[in-house]
Amino acid sequence: MKTIYGKLILLLMLFGMASFTVNAQNARKERQAKKAAEVKALIDSGTYVFVPESANPMRGGNINLTPEYDLHVSKDTLIAYLPYFGQAYQAPLDPMDGGIHFTSTRFSYFPKLLKKGGWEISIKTADAKGVEKMFMNISDDGYASLQITSTNRDPISFQGYIEAPKKKKA
Repeated sequence: MKTIYGKLILLLMLFGMASFTVNAQNARKERQAKKAAEVKALIDSGTYVFVPESANPMRGGNINLTPEYDLHVSKDTLIAYLPYFGQAYQAPLDPMDGGIHFTSTRFSYFPKLLKKGGWEISIKTADAKGVEKMFMNISDDGYASLQITSTNRDPISFQGYIEAPKKKKA
């Protein structure tokens, strides 16, 4: 009699754990779908912020970054405040102007939806000093990579994520 009750309790525990696992998987799928919808809304609006977590210069290894760097993208303005690590072929006149810092209002922005999910975005600036092209790959969950090609510097890439712009306090 004890073995039947023991087996019954074991069976109920296994059923409960299986039910918990299915619920956890459904919750994860719901979170992923919600995040994908949020990222799609940001891309469709054309207004978001790329926050780099690491830089990958052409010559050298991966460099972890602090959170003060970003690239603000909106329909009419690009604002870049990014570091630069690599070889420059022309030194800046101002030694404090060593990173990738610009505000551009003349640029072309081409988003492309990828077949396997995510987006590929090409940005070509006309008024950003030294920056020719930028390519961004954004996954459905918001992780992104940014490659920057310059006229007088080695290319550099960044790994990070996109987010909605922060609301300015009044």
